[in-house]
Amino acid sequence: MSDVPFSLSRSHRIISPREGHYPFPPIVRLALDLTDRALPVVPLRDGKLPVGNCRACTGNACGGRPNMKFPGPCECPRPCHGWAAATSNPSIVTSPHWLRAWREAEAVAYHPAGAKVTVLDLDSADAVDWARAALPATLTVPTTRGEHWIYRGVMRSANSVRPGVDIKSAMAYARWYGTGTGTAVDLPDAVRALAAKEDTNPAPSGEGLVSSTPDGGWTRTTDHGCRHTERYVQTGLARGVELIRGRRKSGAGSQAFGAARFLAAQHTNCPGPCDLDTLGDQLIDAAVHVGVPRDYATRAVARGFNTAA
Repeated sequence: MSDVPFSLSRSHRIISPREGHYPFPPIVRLALDLTDRALPVVPLRDGKLPVGNCRACTGNACGGRPNMKFPGPCECPRPCHGWAAATSNPSIVTSPHWLRAWREAEAVAYHPAGAKVTVLDLDSADAVDWARAALPATLTVPTTRGEHWIYRGVMRSANSVRPGVDIKSAMAYARWYGTGTGTAVDLPDAVRALAAKEDTNPAPSGEGLVSSTPDGGWTRTTDHGCRHTERYVQTGLARGVELIRGRRKSGAGSQAFGAARFLAAQHTNCPGPCDLDTLGDQLIDAAVHVGVPRDYATRAVARGFNTAA
């Protein structure tokens, strides 16, 4: 029998309320069913996004969850920090703080690496056709726009490794769509190679290159509603641009994502708006400068802003 939770011999079920417990709503019963399969779960709100951090955890002021990339002291009882809050402990899933989050949730997600799997998210018919031709068959789960291909094994996550293809494993979450069909096989080298390819910058084409420092564009006015000084914002922007441009051989797209996420996190408590689009344009230009296609850089920065939000 496969050790992948999706492939258990029993069929998917919605459990009955346990004796002496409150009769939980369907979404909580589904989450409990997944914890029975040893899947670490977390609630998703509208737009397939994790619930926002509480005030004490905003901008990672708490230091972050102990299982995040940089270990921190956070022991917040709420489902803060997205994928890092995922748990297979039913007592946490049904705790008062989590039940409040479930009331606002629209779906259940799980942490693939916590379940020792990698999810290849195929977001279009063309992506599915490519996978069927290029990759070994494995456990397959239909989604709203394509399929999730589930492989045994853990790797780093990467977005847009091909048109309509994301890899979700470590430091990521995937929406639960069901148990699927087929049997999960070991993670193939072809999938690992996709992430390696994504993290290598193509040679600069010369189009859209910039050489100026980020000294223009963003200004603080009463219309912006930002609580920071121009010097503070420009210093953070300059540091982000410097890190992106330092990735001349590989990783500039991922660095643009990280810089955008960091900058956006600094503005979560501002009355706003803070004109993040202008900051984002500078990050995109920096990534293009070292060879990242503009479309890819734009998506990376947008994801960074959305993740921080």
